[in-house]
Amino acid sequence: MGKKAKTAITPTRGDDFAQWYQQVIKAADMAENSPVRGCMIIKPYGFSLWENMQRVFDDIIKEHGVQNAYFPLLIPLSFISREADHVDGFAKECAVVTHHRLEFGEKGLVPAGKLEDPYVIRPTSETIIGDAMARWIQSYRDLPLKLNQWCNVMRWEMRTRMFLRTSEFLWQEGHNAFEDAKSAREDSLKMLESYRIFAQDYLALPVFTGEKTKDERFPGADATYTIEAIMQDGKALQAGTSHYLGQNFAKSIGIKFQNRNGDEEFAYTTSWGISTRLIGGMIMAHGDDDGMIMPSRVAPQQIIIIPVVKNIGEGGKIIEFAKKVADKLKKQGLRAHVDIRDMRTPDKIWNSIKKGVPLRVEIGNKEFENSDVTFIRRDIGRDSKETISSDAFITRAHSIIDEIHNFMLDRAKSFRDDKTSEGSSVDDIDEFFKSGNIGLIRVPTTILNDENLEKVMKEYSLSTRCMPFEDEGQKVLIGKAY
Repeated sequence: MGKKAKTAITPTRGDDFAQWYQQVIKAADMAENSPVRGCMIIKPYGFSLWENMQRVFDDIIKEHGVQNAYFPLLIPLSFISREADHVDGFAKECAVVTHHRLEFGEKGLVPAGKLEDPYVIRPTSETIIGDAMARWIQSYRDLPLKLNQWCNVMRWEMRTRMFLRTSEFLWQEGHNAFEDAKSAREDSLKMLESYRIFAQDYLALPVFTGEKTKDERFPGADATYTIEAIMQDGKALQAGTSHYLGQNFAKSIGIKFQNRNGDEEFAYTTSWGISTRLIGGMIMAHGDDDGMIMPSRVAPQQIIIIPVVKNIGEGGKIIEFAKKVADKLKKQGLRAHVDIRDMRTPDKIWNSIKKGVPLRVEIGNKEFENSDVTFIRRDIGRDSKETISSDAFITRAHSIIDEIHNFMLDRAKSFRDDKTSEGSSVDDIDEFFKSGNIGLIRVPTTILNDENLEKVMKEYSLSTRCMPFEDEGQKVLIGKAY
């Protein structure tokens, strides 16, 4: 039996996927656990990725007339209490501020100054944004009102995993108001399509788009729409949601307006959000046993240039040449970086591999003498190694970045399609998961009424992911999920 190839990450995906995931984050220097229970510290490399994602998606939503704003982190408990269904969905996850100062006691600092009306650290901001909308909207002329905020939220999770599920995480939350149901529903679908485009065109993440079943619907919503991705362990990841709230929140919060006939009526609202869990999704969808593979269009460093010298102090000419190449790439809008750290070249190479930098460029004496560069694509590895003139590389760099994106997207699509099976009965679901298959199974929605379904769902810890639009509501995807 052949010797097992050495990998940068141990355990491998096949050995222990959950532990592999944690090790990739560590090896890529993206985040670490914090002293605060259930929370993480996003390190500069990981935060740079989030900034790039934020920048791209912010431009997308602004094209739809969305305006950014900011609302308080602390929400009065009385606000949350206005919406019964909403409270029921988030009550167990709420962190509550009950005191407003500290005093020295016998054992040190203790909370003092009890608040008459406690505050909830925002689990989501429907209520406080709705309160503002109720003041800002007076007439149909004030509609539509489309608001978004980039912020943090707190949900007291018992079992946490970096990026995927932490007590505090970063996200965007959009909250829009309209004068009629048709406009609101169309908007919720439009924002979902924006998520699909963002996931596919920038994160190389193929997704199913569809509506959630009633059991999986957002508390207080009339309809929840979702994008669902498949990870390499076969589990689904809810990557973004858009909710049509009807008049439910408007009635509980008092968002009224004078309509075109002069009558008073309640607005129709939507909400929509994506979070840092998308970073976890990118890791689990694209990473390999050597670490992260960054989607090339949002990577913090798209191109890393490594001068191959014995020591940095004696590599002056090669380093200067590398910097000139980087400068020309930067002028084209590419994120290029020259690694001049005082480290061994092999260590720099492995560092760039583990971080998932899409393009690695190596320049040694031979390349310098011929004004060449040697480059390797992270998505393919050593088989992609090519040496060309530096001018030719600078000319091709943008197209190579696009080629990497397309290759990663096609590879992920093939995996998704291969791991999505068809079924027609509860027995088919049982057989699929009993056999140890990973992935999703697509079955007719009529199965949701089968009295035997609940037992099978519990046995294999399954959930309904969505009713794909492509099936026109006739089928539902079922599987394990994060």
